[in-house]
Amino acid sequence: MGYQQPLLYISTEQLRLNAHRFMAAMPKVRPHFAVKSNPDRRVLEVFREEGVHFEIASREELAILLDMRVAPDSIFYSNPIKPEDYIRYAASRGVRWFAVDSVAEVEKLHRLAPKSSLYLRISVSNRGSAWPLEGKFGVIGREAEAVMDACLQWGMDLAGVTFHVGSQCLNPDNWVQGIRAAQRVFSAMRQRGFRPRLLNLGGGFPVQMSAEVPPISQIGALINAELANQDNGFTVIAEPGRNLVASAGCLVTRVIGTAIRKGQRWLYLDTGIYGGLMEFNERFRYPVVSDRAGEMVSWTLAGPTCDSLDVCLRDQLLPASLQSGDLLYLPFTGAYTSSCATRFNGFPPPMVVVVS
Repeated sequence: MGYQQPLLYISTEQLRLNAHRFMAAMPKVRPHFAVKSNPDRRVLEVFREEGVHFEIASREELAILLDMRVAPDSIFYSNPIKPEDYIRYAASRGVRWFAVDSVAEVEKLHRLAPKSSLYLRISVSNRGSAWPLEGKFGVIGREAEAVMDACLQWGMDLAGVTFHVGSQCLNPDNWVQGIRAAQRVFSAMRQRGFRPRLLNLGGGFPVQMSAEVPPISQIGALINAELANQDNGFTVIAEPGRNLVASAGCLVTRVIGTAIRKGQRWLYLDTGIYGGLMEFNERFRYPVVSDRAGEMVSWTLAGPTCDSLDVCLRDQLLPASLQSGDLLYLPFTGAYTSSCATRFNGFPPPMVVVVS
């Protein structure tokens, strides 16, 4: 039948290679794949086979893992703010580990999951990240003390600390500073009688699309050196998403039209911001590959919907001869493509095709 809709090809061989590379870079850090980055069950099954654990942010993600018979006490629920019915569901299924970063969240967990173990999300530098995440989540200073005191007041097991350095982080020192900040919080926890035993390095590990992106081996070397200077006896985990799955994916999209507007060439695709390319912008340029050759010119790439926000990228060099019906290929799209796609305006999201 030929091409019918956007296709996202996922290579299981590359998934396995990425998992092995991450674990080799940080042998003392247990990876928990961030399910939100690609919740396709076939992807999750591959990672489980390779010894990767999981981190979730919602009830639906948990339901997928439970259906796979993943041990619930190995799943980390790292969304700091959770609906009450999600907490009830997770706790009733045996999930034990929950992130917190507010007194109100501690109170919720005290009521709904009093036997859970908590880890405090602190705010750290996001400098050098494509998508800084500080501000929405994470505590500092007296805010952290207030959460610790709330845990003490309600008898909750505050067991660890987590942080997030920002998505697609190109500054490995953020992890070093985060580990040092966590150690300071551990000291404050001990002063209150807690027994800290978990350090969660969070996510942000980048996919290496160019030479400017530090490889996971370089990031791992810095983290390993910093961990060697810290107290022993901790369980250390991390929550890689993009680093494990992005390079395993390649999106195939079709040109549905061209235009010239104010002297600029426009290329309209059958998928866009609403169809899985939410991240495809000036801050995060996927490579774009065409079957055509010839003179390279500047194009503006836009999606198919009627929304003016559905413009991905300006000044993308592609062959001048591109026309309706041509296919384009976007590697490094295994993360946050299918999981962010919608059916807005009735356009189909990418179909995920898993290959060996």
